[in-house]
Amino acid sequence: MSERQLVLDTETTGLDPAQGHRVIEIGCIELLNRRITGERFHTYLQPDRAIDADAVKVHGLTHDFLANQPRFADVAESFLEFVRGAELIIHNAPFDLGFLNHELQRCGRGHVRLEDVCTVQDTLPLARQRHPGQRNSLDALCKRYGIDNSQRTLHGALLDAEILADVYLAMTRQQDSLFAQDSDAAAAGETASRRAPRQSRLPLTVLRASAEESAVHEDYLDMLDKKSGGACVWKRLEAG
Repeated sequence: MSERQLVLDTETTGLDPAQGHRVIEIGCIELLNRRITGERFHTYLQPDRAIDADAVKVHGLTHDFLANQPRFADVAESFLEFVRGAELIIHNAPFDLGFLNHELQRCGRGHVRLEDVCTVQDTLPLARQRHPGQRNSLDALCKRYGIDNSQRTLHGALLDAEILADVYLAMTRQQDSLFAQDSDAAAAGETASRRAPRQSRLPLTVLRASAEESAVHEDYLDMLDKKSGGACVWKRLEAG
């Protein structure tokens, strides 16, 4: 059975739905069996209220731009249909879920909570577990995993969902996947020259590069460490 995941992000008029703040953009990117399919849900929303100046500085969405956009009630059914039964991948999930559940309540769907129709995976505690004591914002994770976020001059729900999809796949890619069959490696963006040979199931050992191979050896370990989210056994053994 295929595994359907949706990487989701929102933009809002402020920080707290309890103070009347609203969702003004929703972006979802579909993953099927850990592959980005191209299917997506994206909409801007008319909030029927002012947008905090600090929020505009973050996402750049203004009242004039949103004036003719649909309201959440207009897209609620299509949004629920799109996400139903999927696993939502969200960075700092309580924030987005709190706003979206508040919107469902406002439009008369208070009996529906996203957690009831979807499962949820929060990438923020996952990143903190994998990188304790480090910054784990989306920008910091992009830098850590070598993901291009140069277009992110302002936040945007769809753009941030696209970036988070790349971060999530990099952060959860197991080290063993580097030794998977060629088709899997190709789909992960590996070139034939950088694919690692298949390994046995015996315990990993430290392989000492010759002097002539030293530079290539270090480049390979750096690549392996990045792809495994800092879990490269050989790097830790050498450090020790």
